[in-house]
Amino acid sequence: MAHAYTPGLKVTRATIVKKERRLPLPGNVLVKKGDRVKAEDIVARTELPGNVQPINVAGLLSIPPEDVPAVMLKKEGEHVKKGEPIAQSKSFFGLFKSNVTAPVDGYIENISNVTGQVILREPPIPVEINAYIDGEVVDIIENEGVIVQTKASFVQGIFGIGGERIGVIHALAKDPDEEVTEDKITEDLKGKIIIGGSFVTAEALRKAARVGACGIVVGGIDDKNLREFLGYDIGVAITGNEQKGITLVVTEGFGKLRMAKRTFDLLISLHGKKGSINGATQIRAGVIRPEVIVPLEEDVEIKESGEELKEGLIVGTYVRVIREPYFGKIGRVTALPPELQVIETEAKVRVLELELEDGKRVIVPRANVEIIEE
Repeated sequence: MAHAYTPGLKVTRATIVKKERRLPLPGNVLVKKGDRVKAEDIVARTELPGNVQPINVAGLLSIPPEDVPAVMLKKEGEHVKKGEPIAQSKSFFGLFKSNVTAPVDGYIENISNVTGQVILREPPIPVEINAYIDGEVVDIIENEGVIVQTKASFVQGIFGIGGERIGVIHALAKDPDEEVTEDKITEDLKGKIIIGGSFVTAEALRKAARVGACGIVVGGIDDKNLREFLGYDIGVAITGNEQKGITLVVTEGFGKLRMAKRTFDLLISLHGKKGSINGATQIRAGVIRPEVIVPLEEDVEIKESGEELKEGLIVGTYVRVIREPYFGKIGRVTALPPELQVIETEAKVRVLELELEDGKRVIVPRANVEIIEE
């Protein structure tokens, strides 16, 4: 029997999560295989070369380029402080002196007698990566990073903004229809990953960032509030680099969308536990999903639930509808008719029968759903 495979989001109470933590340039790995690490622990460190500052010494001192090495007070490789003289020329029998000073801290990288330029390299920029999740170092990537593994509850979203943050899960909403508004954001939410319901406003996002909250997880947000919060229209490129002081993960889509009950119940059950959140999203090649990861106790039993996914879309699979008229609805597949059926557009497509959360049964094209992996 043939099976349909539909990519989907993971909403899992207990699974094995692995995260690769890699430096942008070769550096030093600070932990060993088998070490237990906290999310905040620095696991690798390197230095990015500092910016280059070219200084036209020949032009500033009005001398030929070939004379530049002779007037230098500092040699190649020597460190200098901002404002410190690095070159000096004398005129009128040594009575008058002209100086060139360093515009920034750094060191002399090159002195050219051809161009008359001196290259000043700013101090290197330290780069550190943390473990991101509590767990065990299961592999070392030599001179580059590590792979950290943990048992965790794992929720993927459809869209997000903002980068990696670590905080404590806080159940703010009482039900999945509840909106997160400005008046519900209080000072005690500092350091928290706020779990909302169907929607969040721009004002609430701004206040949450202001009080120091780490992130907000909700069912939906509309374009108006997102644009108002960011200050610009978001493009189709990867998100995650927004510097707005908070990370947002949207689980259902754009608009006021009730968070799926399974997702909401799972997140609410994690209240008070430490978690990691990342809003990075990419919808083109190499799909990246925003996520919430909450490490569990080591003795938690992991039930293997990947067999159905290997078979693809089957009866009993939970899916989310990703197009109208049932956009955002969650349901369980109750039938997969093999024959093609004519839909409203008069196209012949493969369909499935879906039982929605309210018990209603509907017919939906298979291309209009995505699997919710458990």
